[in-house]
Amino acid sequence: MDNNTPASGGFKGGLGSLLGGGTPEYSNTELAGVPLTGMSPLSPYLNVDPRYLVQDNDEFILPTGANKTRGRFELAFFTIGGCCITGAAFGTLNGLRMGLTETRDMPWSKPRNVQILNMVTRQGASWANTLGSVALLYSVFGVAIEKARGAEDDLNTVAAGTLTGMLFKSTAGLKGAARGGLVGLAMSGLYALYSNWDHLKGTSPSRY
Repeated sequence: MDNNTPASGGFKGGLGSLLGGGTPEYSNTELAGVPLTGMSPLSPYLNVDPRYLVQDNDEFILPTGANKTRGRFELAFFTIGGCCITGAAFGTLNGLRMGLTETRDMPWSKPRNVQILNMVTRQGASWANTLGSVALLYSVFGVAIEKARGAEDDLNTVAAGTLTGMLFKSTAGLKGAARGGLVGLAMSGLYALYSNWDHLKGTSPSRY
């Protein structure tokens, strides 16, 4: 007996539906009227409704009013923590270098080890505090400027960097604050230029 006849197919479909294990079947006429936008045509012999395979919407679902990228307030925690860790690592290496240099005439003994350890601890804490303070000031200025202007662009980055340099070196007087502002302006300007380099070249940035 031929199992491909319509009668046997209907019998199998009815029996499968009765037992709860059957799947819906679609005729060529039904499949021909289904739009296949955004996907390659499927074989009409596949027992799949192509309407469930069309993916014209975004891959991720975001809450209403949410941005697709993190704002300055969300990035502030990463920036401050990253700068503290970077400063601690750099200070540790610098303290180890200074300790070995200053105690090179001493024999390897407990006093020399203690002196090197003190130098490493002091330099690590100092650099972590310095870079962490700079990152904190930059993040506070960036968030405040963003809220005040109601926009997020490179102008906020440059302004926050300039104000950070001026405030960080304000204890050295007007000349020191001016030099700090120039350094902050230069560094933030270079960062803005680097982040927009692909846009300036007219090519879209690569995404991984």
